[in-house]
Amino acid sequence: MLSTPLADDVLDNADLVLPIPLSPQRLAFRGFNQSWELAQHLSPVKADAQWLLRTRDTPSQRLLPRHERLANLVGAFAVEPLRAAQLRGKRVVLVDDVMTSGASLHSAARVLRQAGAAHISALVLARTESLASE
Repeated sequence: MLSTPLADDVLDNADLVLPIPLSPQRLAFRGFNQSWELAQHLSPVKADAQWLLRTRDTPSQRLLPRHERLANLVGAFAVEPLRAAQLRGKRVVLVDDVMTSGASLHSAARVLRQAGAAHISALVLARTESLASE
């Protein structure tokens, strides 16, 4: 991921590096959050899994077209209420393991922007092919 063009610049300029959070149910099933593992390796000092929260478990997005993915994620993310005011003006990098349609990143970025983040970038490990129905 660090060899991605401009990744070093994005990480150097970031105030926070935030993983896409898993729901407690999915985290218990998997035993770890792969996005958190990536974020820690990308920027150990700036990585923090406590700013962005998953507020509810959502059905698997794997086979859904983009418009259904976006609808599925409405209200699924929130900024940690005690930290929300501190987010104003911050430069944030979201980290995810796999991106298909970008719906998770889009939904997470929306709540960060609403909380006042000044700039939001994303780094992903893998990109899958979009579904034909998207």
